[in-house]
Amino acid sequence: MQKENLKIQKITPKIILASTSIYRRELLQRLRISFEIEDPHIDESRLPEETPQQTALRLAEAKARAVARLHTHALIIGSDQVAVLDDKQLGKPMTHANAVQQLKYMRGRTVVFYTALCLLNNTTDQIQTQLVPYQVKFKNFNDQQIENYLHKEQPYHCAGSAKSEGLGIALIEYMHGDDPNALIGLPLIALVGMLTREGVTIL
Repeated sequence: MQKENLKIQKITPKIILASTSIYRRELLQRLRISFEIEDPHIDESRLPEETPQQTALRLAEAKARAVARLHTHALIIGSDQVAVLDDKQLGKPMTHANAVQQLKYMRGRTVVFYTALCLLNNTTDQIQTQLVPYQVKFKNFNDQQIENYLHKEQPYHCAGSAKSEGLGIALIEYMHGDDPNALIGLPLIALVGMLTREGVTIL
């Protein structure tokens, strides 16, 4: 009886970004890997007595787990960012008035942006998380410069009311951190390491 040579094929899990952010999508595209996008649809409110860092980590994992329920054999990327000044969380302003108030509070000062990253393998339930800080020192800009910036860029859905990848760079005196991509919303250096540990080859 002739034995058949059976080839065992390794199932490569699909990669899903649990976010509808165009900035995170554009960052992930830099790795030139195939991925899908899914809206996690979660409540992003901060819990009582929760530190901003804890909020970011909890929400990054919550986004990944919410999407995990909709897919099988997937690696799911969740990420969340909070901006912190004087131990206070600066959220998304959503309105012009709130953005003006935030920028006045931030001018001439250093804000720390904490970006939490989560990679969930929903086949093995293996989870990797990391919190990546990035410091931004803002210039002592005046009220008119605030109005000019907000009218031109309208960053009302950005934590801290400024986009460093856009015109917001004109408000910044200097930046310091390990990965500038983290400030935009997705720490690619940390993500490459996580994907590699899951057997995903980038290069």
